[in-house]
Amino acid sequence: MFDIDNWAEIFSSIRKNKLRTFLTGFSIAWGIFMFVILLATSNGAQNGISVVFEKRTTNIIQIQGRLTSMPYEGLPDRRKINLNMKDYDRLNNRFSEKEYISALIPTEATLSYENNSTIGACTGINAEYNNINGIKIIENQGRLINDLDIIEKRKVAVINERLRDILYKHEDPIGKAILINDSKFTVIGVYRENAIISFEKAYIPFSTAQLLFNGGSGLKSIALTVTNLNTNKENEAFTDRMMANFAELHKFDPNDKVAVNLFNQLKVYLQTVSIINTIVIFIWIIGAGTLFAGMIGVSNIMLITVRERTREFGIRKALGAKPASILQGIIMEAVCLTSLFGYFGLFMGMLVSNLFGMYLKSHPNSTEFAIFENPSINLGVALIAMIVLIIAGVLAGYFPARQAVKITPVAAMREE
Repeated sequence: MFDIDNWAEIFSSIRKNKLRTFLTGFSIAWGIFMFVILLATSNGAQNGISVVFEKRTTNIIQIQGRLTSMPYEGLPDRRKINLNMKDYDRLNNRFSEKEYISALIPTEATLSYENNSTIGACTGINAEYNNINGIKIIENQGRLINDLDIIEKRKVAVINERLRDILYKHEDPIGKAILINDSKFTVIGVYRENAIISFEKAYIPFSTAQLLFNGGSGLKSIALTVTNLNTNKENEAFTDRMMANFAELHKFDPNDKVAVNLFNQLKVYLQTVSIINTIVIFIWIIGAGTLFAGMIGVSNIMLITVRERTREFGIRKALGAKPASILQGIIMEAVCLTSLFGYFGLFMGMLVSNLFGMYLKSHPNSTEFAIFENPSINLGVALIAMIVLIIAGVLAGYFPARQAVKITPVAAMREE
């Protein structure tokens, strides 16, 4: 029930004790403010990592032969390891973790159309590579390379947006010719890929690339995606099995980690997620510590408040006030202060985090904050934290106040 006299008494007490009120309010507001800022920072880091990896396939492994670094069974070191179709077939048939796989023949090439030309990358791929590298055909811009293109060794090409804009300007490239190192191809599609950095690229059928760039057989590298590898331990066990497979086929020491280069995007992703999760846990600990410090501050101030007002309680009891009404006043004052300043701290924390988010949106290429994206906080979590702080303040005032109102008026008058 609303009692205007109680509220008048509360505001009178607040006005008379401005320093105490300020210290109480500052403890509450600062605790909530820092809690919100820390959680928004951790969420921004998590969102930033998610955005970065959304632009690339996270479970991709790319494999390329290098030079051996140690002798093995009478064979010298510094031998060149050339991957071949036997490696491809083994990976395709013996490894259940394999999802998609493609043999690759990448090369640097001169790409031209009429009077426009540029130096770019041309890669021979299998049809499954479309699923490996996140290639997406732009609407009404043709199609991807398919199995029939591979079988018939067609001279067709799929180009990216950047190459289209350089060579064809404002023309529709579909069906038009493109020269790749003086070999004429037909453009069948324009794709958009999930990549942070883009440069001129063209994809052609793997079988055609073999004839043009690789002497009619073999391959230069292999790309595959994997499934059911959810931890670093599982990932390392898988790559060790792959390395043993290559060592068996090419006669090199299985411990020679540089003979075959494995660019393991999944390993990078899992390690990054692990680091971010550790940072988030650390931030939660700091945030909880900040909130706890605010609770201690509120508790101390409320203890001081009750101690200072012990004589007042005695006088009010002598005038006929009931202990319950005195307790109610203290609790209402605690709730009023913690709610008001807690909301202020919550508002300022949300305001700062939203302003920071707006800054990031207006400066998308800002390198100093590249890891952050939408640094926001779940409002429910912040409200729960504020409620916990309010309850702490209420309890901190309730227990000493209950003891104080039990003192007789005469004893209370003697309190210093």
